[in-house]
Amino acid sequence: MKDPIKVLIVDDSALIRQLLSTILDQDKDIKVVGTAVDPYQAREKIKQLNPDVLTLDVEMPKMDGITFLKNLMRLRPMPVVMISSLTTTGAEVTFNALELGAIDFIPKPKVGVAQDLALLTEDIVSKVKSAAQSKVRALPSTPPNVPKENNADCVLPKTQGPISFSTTDRLVAIGASTGGTEAIKEVLIALPADSPAILITQHIPEAFSKPFANRMDSCCAMKVYQAEDGQPILPGHVYISPGDQHLMVERNGARFLCRLNQGPPVSRHRPSVDVLFRSVAQQLGHNAMGILLTGMGKDGAQGLLELKENGSKTIAQDEATSVVWGMPGEAVKLGAAQRTCPLELVASAIINFHRNVS
Repeated sequence: MKDPIKVLIVDDSALIRQLLSTILDQDKDIKVVGTAVDPYQAREKIKQLNPDVLTLDVEMPKMDGITFLKNLMRLRPMPVVMISSLTTTGAEVTFNALELGAIDFIPKPKVGVAQDLALLTEDIVSKVKSAAQSKVRALPSTPPNVPKENNADCVLPKTQGPISFSTTDRLVAIGASTGGTEAIKEVLIALPADSPAILITQHIPEAFSKPFANRMDSCCAMKVYQAEDGQPILPGHVYISPGDQHLMVERNGARFLCRLNQGPPVSRHRPSVDVLFRSVAQQLGHNAMGILLTGMGKDGAQGLLELKENGSKTIAQDEATSVVWGMPGEAVKLGAAQRTCPLELVASAIINFHRNVS
């Protein structure tokens, strides 16, 4: 019998410490070994308790969570799940934490904390378990309302065969979850401004998707948007799904448009990678490339297979460079990926696809 995952909870709120302890201790594979009210106490308890995973609040007395995380990842790298408020400022700080090496984050509601965190029980447990199995980057020196696990049929029915019309337009569809915000950034900053249009589904809370798009726009040569319904899809532009809507492609004459849909969650996600990939497979066939990056779960694996079956190029990020090799690993098991690729080579694969290089 394997040992349970040891978790240390670091938060200045007694209520949050109690709620997270209760939620995590309900799972037989997790044991909360301690709590800390500030980073200084956390530092001592890490030495004493040797936890496998840390949950870390952003706003704390004596030292903020980001400063502590920066020191921690330099001196004693370990899996960290951030506890982040659902605000614009909270989103910015969260992305800073992910850049520093945090594995994932749990959104902390501003009101109704006890009720809302209880509803996130399965998500919280999954993120802690995923963090325990993740690859950590060192810095240089089931709740009552869990949706059933639908497939993409509930949003977009599957059609038979590849598309029957011609187009010279090329499009890249990317899906990601845990570790995906940094993986996406690494891909986008390496692409030139004249790259093909890119559509992205990243599992992310609604309040964080617009700040994430803005953040990517500020550091990339391509123009990056949070996708809007009916927005034309143009070369040199990136469209990121809003946090609570499926993103799809629709053909309108000679043009392609973004379509947003608030249908049921697919594989427990909205937005779902499977939905995006299916729409791209149906509308573009061999003129598309599908890329499945790091993430826990299996969302996107079936969609990547449909892309391959409709003539699209398909890539799964390799295990060595994935924070969590869940989604791309599932795609490889299905035979959906024509190749696996380290993260640092994904951008060149997109450029070669754009230039018709095999």
